[in-house]
Amino acid sequence: MQLRIRHVTGFTYDEGAAASYNEARLTPLTTPDQFVLRSRIEVTPTAWSQEYRDYWGTVVTAFEVHEPHDALTVVATSTVESTPHPVDEPTVGWDALPAVADEWCEFLVLDDWVRPDVALESQLDGLRAGSATPGEYAAAVFGLVHGHLRYLPGATVVSTTAAEAWQAGAGVCQDLAHVTVGALRRAGIPARYVSGYLHPASEPVVGETVQGESHAWIEYWDGDWRGYDPTNAVVPGERHVLVARGRDYSDSTPLRGIYSTQGESELFVSVEITRLR
Repeated sequence: MQLRIRHVTGFTYDEGAAASYNEARLTPLTTPDQFVLRSRIEVTPTAWSQEYRDYWGTVVTAFEVHEPHDALTVVATSTVESTPHPVDEPTVGWDALPAVADEWCEFLVLDDWVRPDVALESQLDGLRAGSATPGEYAAAVFGLVHGHLRYLPGATVVSTTAAEAWQAGAGVCQDLAHVTVGALRRAGIPARYVSGYLHPASEPVVGETVQGESHAWIEYWDGDWRGYDPTNAVVPGERHVLVARGRDYSDSTPLRGIYSTQGESELFVSVEITRLR
């Protein structure tokens, strides 16, 4: 499947900005399951920029605007060829996890973003005790999270933690990913946060442009890294476009930076996805 993504984002400033310094994580990655055919980022006003890969392997475009401006607009356009993702059976037992704890230690940290709610911990301990393998535990966690957390835009904000989302019983894809990551890490399973895009149609129509949005899912270690989308209760497939990986949302924010202004700012975002073939 070939998808084109046009992601427009930026800030408007009530009193204008004298200068701004930003990072954009909007360029999809080439992986065994997807190939980036072309990708372009355009910034208005014209900015000095450079591209690099961060610690987690994500492509980052860093740019600076040194002139007064009332708005900052970033347009990221990418074309990605994706293939069906192989679905393998779980392969390791609990005794295999200590051997990778040092290598993947950063994906085992229970920080505020992902730490499970106290009320959830006893349920997770019960699932762990009844699971013969990490893969069996992961499957049980996926069912628990998807059954408890209702997908409800507006129920949370970007700074909501996993514990807060669990207490609310609702959230968005970011929240479901954080809760799932924390539940896996609590059992000693390395897990990481993944962000990108998802075509909203189960059978995308060639040539049709639809409104989309950024999406989040997870990857966990079970002999190898395996993906799962807890919001939709599916293994990521051709409709998923991977952009960034990290410990949590803070490692993969699409656009962030600092700016000089005397007033308030407001973020705007729009995403269009088109299946090309």
